[in-house]
Amino acid sequence: MTQRLRVVRLVFAALFMSLFFAGLLGPALASVQEPPPSPHVLVMTVDGIINSVKERFISRAIEQARDEEAELLVIQLDTPGGLLGSTREIVELILESPVPVAVFVSPRGARAGSAGTFITAAGNFAVMAPGTNIGAATPISGTGEDLEDTLATKIENDAAALIRSIAQERGRNQDKLEETVRSAASYSAQEALADNVIDFIADDLDDLLAKLNGLTAETSLGPQVLDTRDLVQRSFGKSILEHFLEFISDPNVSFILLTVGGLGIMVELFNPGLVAPAVVGVICLLLAFLALGNLPVNWAGVVFVLLAMVLIGLEVVVAGFGILGAGAIVSLMVGGLLLFSQFGDASPTLPDVSVNRWLLAGTGAVVGLSLVYVVREAYLSRRQVPPERESVLSGAVAMVTGELAPQGVVMVGNETWTAISGDGSVIAVGEQVEVRSMDGLIATVFRRNDPNTQVNS
Repeated sequence: MTQRLRVVRLVFAALFMSLFFAGLLGPALASVQEPPPSPHVLVMTVDGIINSVKERFISRAIEQARDEEAELLVIQLDTPGGLLGSTREIVELILESPVPVAVFVSPRGARAGSAGTFITAAGNFAVMAPGTNIGAATPISGTGEDLEDTLATKIENDAAALIRSIAQERGRNQDKLEETVRSAASYSAQEALADNVIDFIADDLDDLLAKLNGLTAETSLGPQVLDTRDLVQRSFGKSILEHFLEFISDPNVSFILLTVGGLGIMVELFNPGLVAPAVVGVICLLLAFLALGNLPVNWAGVVFVLLAMVLIGLEVVVAGFGILGAGAIVSLMVGGLLLFSQFGDASPTLPDVSVNRWLLAGTGAVVGLSLVYVVREAYLSRRQVPPERESVLSGAVAMVTGELAPQGVVMVGNETWTAISGDGSVIAVGEQVEVRSMDGLIATVFRRNDPNTQVNS
């Protein structure tokens, strides 16, 4: 047991140290290996759902741009939306940045949807590539459905106030930006430019820098006139930890981690001493909850998924003959559907987030087939006594607890067995008998010390 505990500790220590050094040393080593040129512009790409990982990424970029005295930070943006809390934090970071920030919706075909509208508007310079769009920031639920009137009005007013304050700070068209919240308005690059939602359109990064040259940006340190001629473009990428967090923060990956983690814990609880399932289960659950922190999770869905794991364990142990297993599959399906569905206050910046229906169906099918196999094996095992167990029962003394006429019930030690009188006679309750053989789960017994048993045996 001590050895197993040592293994578990080593696994968790290795995991912790790996994540710790990946997150802290990764960016530092990158900085050492690639000294920043001067003067230069720092360029980063932000795509996908806006969450706390993106918030951390942008925060690091602003800090590095400040430390390197970069002329400008360019955020190349392509997002369907994201978490309101992270969006607010990113907006605050950009508004308080000591380095000018240009938010560039690119490449062609990209969008600044929902949360992206707030972030783009917050930049010192809001720029879009041809063929991109911005807007549609109306509050919706996590499932993409409209909200109830009272709730929608409350959240809509809050979001509208936020985007108006951003527009006022940056001198953009407050009414048009507010329409992205009030009316789910969405604008093409040309429409956004004509309505003063953005500053200009740029074909690419070089075109962007050329158009920014000589412009003045208001930063937390005061106004700064940009000199973007012949600037070296330096890329700023995610750390290993951020890449890892982005991967597990995918709704489908987080659902798999939650399911596997729950199964691992259940296997260990109902089969103590295996160790490996417990280690895998704990790690997967920790990663799952870490991922769920970056997603609009509905904890009712989490409860349903974990309940499914408990029902699976009970099905295996108590042999519910499929009833508990069926309940487990239903609970798993409901949990997967509810996992990212919002019943309370929804984010006005959130896109539709859900577990892929095919993944959900596939997981349910795999769990269902596995349970069919387990239930079948459990049923067959209960119809047969293991050879080693049969040898122990043979010759054992039993007490009749249910009259044998000729079939009844006997007690062998603390175990109750169905038994049949070997000579067909009636044996009363309280008499002692001897087990002579087993036929499946039925014991053949004779009265103890009955001289006829020698012949029949």
